[in-house]
Amino acid sequence: MHGLAIEAPSALAEEATLAALLRCCVREVAGPRGLVWPAPPYLLLRVAGTLLRARTYGGAALRFDGPPERLEGGTWRPLTTDELVGLVETELQGHNGEFAGQVAASRDAVAAILEARAEPPADPWLASEQSLVYGHPFHPSPKARGGDGWLRYAPEAHAEFPVRLLGVREDVLAEEGDVSALEGMGRAPDGYRLLPAHPWQLDLLRPALGTDLVDLGPGPVVMPTSSVRTVYAPEAGVCLKFSLDVRITNCVRKNAWYELAGAVELTSRLKPIFDEISVKHPATRWLPEPGYRSAALGTRLHEGLGVIVRQSPWAACSPGVTPVLAAALALDAPARDSVWWSAYVSAVALPVLELYFTHGVVLEPHLQNVLVGLDASGMPAEAVFRDLEGTKLVAGRHDLGGLHPEVARALTYDAERGWARVVYCLLVNHLTEIAAAVAGQDDGLLRELWRIARGLLAKHAADLGWPLPLSDLLAGAPLPAKANLGVRWARAADRAAGYVPIANPLA
Repeated sequence: MHGLAIEAPSALAEEATLAALLRCCVREVAGPRGLVWPAPPYLLLRVAGTLLRARTYGGAALRFDGPPERLEGGTWRPLTTDELVGLVETELQGHNGEFAGQVAASRDAVAAILEARAEPPADPWLASEQSLVYGHPFHPSPKARGGDGWLRYAPEAHAEFPVRLLGVREDVLAEEGDVSALEGMGRAPDGYRLLPAHPWQLDLLRPALGTDLVDLGPGPVVMPTSSVRTVYAPEAGVCLKFSLDVRITNCVRKNAWYELAGAVELTSRLKPIFDEISVKHPATRWLPEPGYRSAALGTRLHEGLGVIVRQSPWAACSPGVTPVLAAALALDAPARDSVWWSAYVSAVALPVLELYFTHGVVLEPHLQNVLVGLDASGMPAEAVFRDLEGTKLVAGRHDLGGLHPEVARALTYDAERGWARVVYCLLVNHLTEIAAAVAGQDDGLLRELWRIARGLLAKHAADLGWPLPLSDLLAGAPLPAKANLGVRWARAADRAAGYVPIANPLA
């Protein structure tokens, strides 16, 4: 964001919060009503009858150059977040008593994070995970976080903390798959097995400790990654995905029992598929989730204490290749040229399309689910896909007969829903933001980047036999953009979020 470095935390937080909410208004409020007009160097929009303007660049990424303004009494005046919240509430009508508070809480959280940030970790991957101070650029409250004491566990504040170790009596242990990485994190008494727990979650759950479940004290130090609840345990060489009974952006971040089982099931099903994909696309990597462990002490504790073991990205990348979170590259792409972009699109986009059309696998390749392996010169050499919670199988393409019906349901999308998710995550959430970071304010370069992307995708479409959804995409069909403002206003579950159409830069 233009000019952020010299401002005070409260001013930075206001600027970022206003920008995110204004982007939502362009995409979800004014845009669908035909109330957005280009007037270079400004973009104009009308919300609740009030004319607003901002200098923008970056295409659909809607990056702002200077403060947004509102027209009042014939004069352009600076717009504030609170004013825009009032306009949104008037425009959307109905009643949502939580909305203004969620936006304000997110702004306060950004300010607190900025105050708390210190030196980033030396590990470049971990530093990239902890760089997302401002959160999702198209969300009305990207840093709203439930619960007290969240800052001590915040990745953006460079938190690190010891996990708490529990002992679970062996006869009430719940686990599937390979969880051997947990065994070296401490020692459990005879007759018990080790279960690491997130200290924030333990405070929230306050599980009854007794003979079934005992507290073994602090364990190894871990570092939170961008999702907050997933941490990196360097001593064990793995990531641990915990449940957190708090709302982070749209969702309460809890591992449902069928998601625990589904992670292990998907890992076994995807291994031969990724082995095949990596022959055709050698840059492709993924992070298996080979096992989970919990306590079979009722659904609340089974889900609340469930921890999924995930491979570390350092183990997935080749020697000499450094994994970096794609969302961090969207903030500051390391090389501003079309060659870098071509390598990036080839590594990230092509295997995603191959997985969908050839194998009926829906990846969720948004900016926080993809790590890009950079070689010694900073060029994209590998793409690492992660988080099996968002990975689905296209219904009818896979035999799920032996699975529990709830597990099978959670693992599948129909083809239409799956394609919308792929296109939103890959193009709208991901490549649009990377292109804006590479091009900066050079509109000519931005057009060139999308011309290159179109050429790469068209060649791949030919290899795939020109499947109709991909042909439509290359012909300029509108892109589906997730309606985060709409789902927050409706106070609905994230899975109920709809899409709004936006212009397709591939056209």
